[in-house]
Amino acid sequence: MNPVCCRLMVLALSVAACLAGDAHAAGTARDDADCPPIDAPALAGPAFEEALASGRAAPVFVYVPAPGFAYRQDGRLTGVTIELLRDFAAFLGAQHGLEVAPCWLAQPDWRAFYAQVRDGRGGVFGVGNVTVTQARRGELAFSPPYLRNIAVLVSHRDIAELGAMDEIADAFAGLTALEFTGTLHAQRIQALVTAWLPGLRREGVDSNEDLVRRIAEGGRFGYMDAYNYWRAVDAGLPLRRHAVADEGAETFGVILPLDGGWQAAIDAFFAADGGYASGERFRGHLRAHLGEALAGMLAVE
Repeated sequence: MNPVCCRLMVLALSVAACLAGDAHAAGTARDDADCPPIDAPALAGPAFEEALASGRAAPVFVYVPAPGFAYRQDGRLTGVTIELLRDFAAFLGAQHGLEVAPCWLAQPDWRAFYAQVRDGRGGVFGVGNVTVTQARRGELAFSPPYLRNIAVLVSHRDIAELGAMDEIADAFAGLTALEFTGTLHAQRIQALVTAWLPGLRREGVDSNEDLVRRIAEGGRFGYMDAYNYWRAVDAGLPLRRHAVADEGAETFGVILPLDGGWQAAIDAFFAADGGYASGERFRGHLRAHLGEALAGMLAVE
């Protein structure tokens, strides 16, 4: 695709991903900026005003690898949140004439991911299913919500589904509660144990994969995001969701440093064409990478 066609496509669709063209043509989005080391003490991208003045931007796009959201398919990085950021890069080209060449930085440790974006400078953007909370708004900035979060309580399939929360003391007696360290799921487990299972043994886990694996082995339970549960069940793991304990009043947002000057730009992206998160392009990403049922459950209205 030549640069002129690429720019026309971006302008026509606002958020269509334009990934080819002349490296010096304005209004393009490419995937080839150099990245800092994964353990760099501080991440930095251009301030928005600096990008406007130069006509170029090499933002740092940090992501937590996760099936459906940020993963490789036939060698290409893709997924719901990856395509969202590609659409944002294309929007910057369309609206501001920027040549955007993002750096894609995989950070599998969720706590390190959160800290790196929080402590970053300028154009640093993070996607790792971060729930929007007032406490976190004091540490970093959020985009408008792109997904609804449903937190589900999960045990091994051998445990009968709870009909009411007052059954949990008997049903979960002798089990170990797993806390995903540093997340809201850990706070949920702490509150649940305090209210219903005082004195029950608790253990920390550091990843969704570890959480799912240990619950599937038996003798443990924990909270996880609904999409992790459904994917594990689809893969044949013996898990049980206890719907009576669902918590679904939260949303995910893209995170960015407080002082990078990019808030207005990402807000404008989400507001374009009647709302990006509720639009057909993003819904198409959800269906393609999560499936119809899960896309419908998690979509923001």
